[in-house]
Amino acid sequence: MALSARCTFSSTWKPATSPGRLQRSLPIKTRARRLHIAAAAVSQAVTQELTAPAAALRSIATQLGATHNAKEQLQLLMKCAEKLRGLPGQARTWSNRVMGCTAQVWVTAELDAAGRVVFAADSDSRLTQGLAFLLEDSLSGLTPDEVAEVNVTALSELGIDPHLLTPSRSNSFLTLLQAMRKRATLLGSGAQLASFPSLIISARETVPVGAFAEAQARYLNPDQTTVDALVRALTSKRIGVVAHFYMDPQVQGVLTSAAAHWPHIRISDSLVMADAAVRMAEAGCTSVAVLGVDFMSENVRAILDEAGHTNVQVYRMAADDIGCSLAEAAESEAYAQYLAEAAKDPHPGLHVVYINTSLRTKALSHAVVPTITCTSSNVVQTVLQGFAQIPDLHVWYGPDSYMGANLAQLFTALAQSSDDDVAALHPSHTVESVRKLLPRLHHFAEGICVVHHMFGSEVTNLVRRAYPDAHLAAHFEVPGEMFSLAMEAKRQRDAGVVGSTQNILDFIGAKLSDALQHRFPERVQVILGTDAEGGCASCPFMKMNTLKALMRVCELVSTPGEALLVAQQPRTYTQQVGARSMASVGCEPILHMRGFQKTGKLPPALEADVIARGNSRS
Repeated sequence: MALSARCTFSSTWKPATSPGRLQRSLPIKTRARRLHIAAAAVSQAVTQELTAPAAALRSIATQLGATHNAKEQLQLLMKCAEKLRGLPGQARTWSNRVMGCTAQVWVTAELDAAGRVVFAADSDSRLTQGLAFLLEDSLSGLTPDEVAEVNVTALSELGIDPHLLTPSRSNSFLTLLQAMRKRATLLGSGAQLASFPSLIISARETVPVGAFAEAQARYLNPDQTTVDALVRALTSKRIGVVAHFYMDPQVQGVLTSAAAHWPHIRISDSLVMADAAVRMAEAGCTSVAVLGVDFMSENVRAILDEAGHTNVQVYRMAADDIGCSLAEAAESEAYAQYLAEAAKDPHPGLHVVYINTSLRTKALSHAVVPTITCTSSNVVQTVLQGFAQIPDLHVWYGPDSYMGANLAQLFTALAQSSDDDVAALHPSHTVESVRKLLPRLHHFAEGICVVHHMFGSEVTNLVRRAYPDAHLAAHFEVPGEMFSLAMEAKRQRDAGVVGSTQNILDFIGAKLSDALQHRFPERVQVILGTDAEGGCASCPFMKMNTLKALMRVCELVSTPGEALLVAQQPRTYTQQVGARSMASVGCEPILHMRGFQKTGKLPPALEADVIARGNSRS
């Protein structure tokens, strides 16, 4: 069973109460209808087929579309609000609240004797009441399956003036629609759908639901004795610790608490791990413990050497290989053939290689095709800048097949959007330039992480059915199904994010900040379709990074027993690639990325290399 996770953040948290049943009935529509509505601010990349509004909306759509006068349209929506029967006070509960709206909105759903859904909605905003009436009147009388299948297209179909229907109101409208779909699905299933491990976090408490969530909650309250012992060992021997985000929750909890007393502890992505190690060496740390897989410790060792800190020792957490299926895919014969094809292409070529690969891969790749490293947070900008900077460039991305396919999907959507949307992402591009680069973007088709593979159709279908009103977060490395779902939520109601772990954390923080600005208690529900929440943290290799292993390293450092740690030192790759060491060549793609991050442009040396090798083949 694939795993995901659900987090709910509450500005004020209360136990849900059971809604009272609706004491009214509405006329039952005998004809199945679909309501196709979305925010006016939604990207034009949404290409779903448009159909006519539901029958009950046709007269209103005609009246709204007859004028672009926002004042007259407001008056019409106010009349709709008067038709909304509303909900009694006892039905205005947490369980009936529609979270994520700029006003307070409530909705209930029940089945009538014929098995059709009867909705009732209410709001503390008159305009939202008018919009709620449109949905309530149009969807009541459909079967649960018909409501659940309602598609989302464009609110502009109703002809509402954009000055009246602001993006925030549009998002509220769509969130209400998704909440109604969710309730219809639950009614149709006859039982509660399966749920994900959840953490409900409020100012007062954290409530875990499920075994994995309970482990995550323990991360917030680590054993103080263990924390103190670790701090003493690190401080007395001046050992720095760099750990990847995808650690076991217990390990992260202890490290986070220890960092309050010993500043040379950093939990981050793989690139920042190496940067942090350099700063630790500059601050006087004589050893660095790396909690991650082998390519991470190799990168730390190589960057320390490039920075002149060859005397600082680097230790992994095991003598055995701490592998990664994705990194190993880049060392396969298939990947070598992929790069060989790139090298034969007569056009200028740039190999964009994911940071999650070995130093050996980076070195051998760079010897074949000019190479720059990327992370999930900068891959989009790296690729777009390459196309903008070098005419006729072909980009060869690898080895993560999911990330490559997701890049292609993202750019395909951009090619169907607007120049303003494209410019917001990269000012040197337009819809036309993005459309032209699509045939020149290549990605490796045989490289997957066995853990990321879990986030496929089974999980996605559950999210789509049970949580259509939640915020969705998807890492660039997850399969296309989850990525597409988060993209859809982002386009339709500004409730999704796709990107790196840091992008996801920033998104959640921003949504929580928005909720805290509301004049009423709010919840932010986020589905985390990413490897940190049950994915890479569950990887058997990542699980080799234990607190026991870290304490053993600390005990042996600066003692005669430190010789026992030789087998835990990362590979240094002393082989030659041409006239240079493999480590030196392997660092060059990383340094190219550092240059890109500083200036926003491919470094001159890389650009010249791409053009020169391209000219030699043409």
